[in-house]
Amino acid sequence: MSQSETTYLNMARNILENGTYKDDRTGTGTYSLFGTQMRFNLQDGFPILTTKKVFFKLIKSELLWFLRGDNNIRFLLQHNNHIWDEWAFKNWIQSPDYHGPDMTDFGRRAPVDPEFNKAYQEQKDIFVQKILNDDDFMEQYGYIGEVYGKLWRSWASVLPGGETTDQVANLMNQIQTNPNSRRLILTAWNAETTPQAPLPSCHVLSQYYVADGKLSAQLYQRSGDFFLGVPFNIASYSLLIHMIAAQSGLEVGDFVHTIGDTHIYKNHVNQVEEQLKRPMHPLPELWLNPEVKSIFDYTMDDIKLVNYQSEPAIKAPVAV
Repeated sequence: MSQSETTYLNMARNILENGTYKDDRTGTGTYSLFGTQMRFNLQDGFPILTTKKVFFKLIKSELLWFLRGDNNIRFLLQHNNHIWDEWAFKNWIQSPDYHGPDMTDFGRRAPVDPEFNKAYQEQKDIFVQKILNDDDFMEQYGYIGEVYGKLWRSWASVLPGGETTDQVANLMNQIQTNPNSRRLILTAWNAETTPQAPLPSCHVLSQYYVADGKLSAQLYQRSGDFFLGVPFNIASYSLLIHMIAAQSGLEVGDFVHTIGDTHIYKNHVNQVEEQLKRPMHPLPELWLNPEVKSIFDYTMDDIKLVNYQSEPAIKAPVAV
C-alpha cells in the first residue's frame, strides 16, 4: 500500500466528510477545507496517483513550459496538452472578435446539454488551430497573463532601468553555493499583475531546503481543485524537486504540500467517491536522463516514469 496515495485519499475523504459547502467564482459550488497539508517522501517512489490514471505527458510538458519562461499556450498545444485551453479560450469567446454561437454558459450547461457541448468543442477546435497556425491570433489570444513561468524566469523589475530577474537560475545557483539559505524561494504571485490574469496563479510560492544531502520543498497553494488539479500539482512539484536535485548533486527528500482553500467541486463528488473505492498500485520510479547538464535543457524524452500502473482515468468537467 502506498503511503503517498493513502495521504491523498485520506484528505479527499476528509473534505467530503468535513468540508464546508461554499459558493465559488465559477458558480459550481464546492466542499472546502482551509489550511490543509500533505507530506510525501520522494524516496518511497514517485507520488503520482494510481487509483486513477494521471497523464504524465501533460505534467512533463507543463513543467517544461514553466521552465522555458513561457506564458503562451502554443507550446502546450504543440505537445497535445490542453490543460490551459479553457482560460485562454474564454478570453476569445468573450471578445468582440468572436462571432460564433454563444458559449458563455459552458460550465453549467455542457454536462447536461450534448448539443451545446458539441458546438463548444467545434469552436474550441477552431481556437486551437488558430493558436497553432496563426501568429497574430496566437499573440492576441494565446497568453495567460503574468503567472508561473513568466514570473519564474523573467520577473519584471520595478526599479528604473532594472533588468528582469530569473528566479530559477538564481535558485539553482543558491542551492549549489549557499545550500543552508532560508531564502531558497520561487514565487509566482505579483500583487500588481497576477490578479489580472485569466486564472491567477494557484501555486504561488515554493521553498527549498537542503539537509543530509537531500533536497526537499514545500509548496503553498492558495487554491486547490482537489480532484482535477492537485494530483497534477503533486506530481509537477515532485518532478521539479527531482530535476533540481539531479542538477545539484543531491538526493530527493520530502515534498510538503500546503493548500489554503482545499476544495472538491460539487460536480466532482461522484468521481471522488468512485476513486475512493478503487485499489492502489505500487508507485512508479522516475528516470531523468543523466546526460542532461542543465535544468533548462531537459526535453520530453529526457523524463520518464518507469512501471507506472493505474486504474483507468476518471473524467470530470473543468470549472472555469
